[in-house]
Amino acid sequence: MIILGIDPGLAITGWGVINNSSGQLRLVDFGVIRTAAGQSVSQRLNTLYRELTAIIKQFAPDRVAVEELFFSKNVKTALVVGQARGVILLCAVRRHLPLAEYTPPQVKQAVAAYGKADKKQVQKMVKTLLNLKIVPQPDDAADALAIAICAANSIKIH
Repeated sequence: MIILGIDPGLAITGWGVINNSSGQLRLVDFGVIRTAAGQSVSQRLNTLYRELTAIIKQFAPDRVAVEELFFSKNVKTALVVGQARGVILLCAVRRHLPLAEYTPPQVKQAVAAYGKADKKQVQKMVKTLLNLKIVPQPDDAADALAIAICAANSIKIH
């Protein structure tokens, strides 16, 4: 099963694709979608939609996993991340892909076995679970891979 994990953001959206074959996780690819700060929010959302649609077309995932907006002290940040999440959800729905959403503590629990793990612990476990030589960079891509791993682990449970 091919799983696309997505860490939403307006400036940077991380994505990671893994293959879950009989419980064995294997990295397929990862990266980030960057939008230009000088553009309007609507232009940036369009860039996100266009690039994410191309990623979905290229990797043909069986399922998409997205991080939920857990909380934010900055209302403006929460609003634009929420808009980016809406575009991501739309991309998945338009392709008729099953979609799972996970909170940051759920992702941390699934990857590092501790719901309050710090970013470094989660990244180290992503490296270990995917049998990589180095931690994927940038952080947004490593986070997206952690979300995909969370989805893979959740499938085993259900």
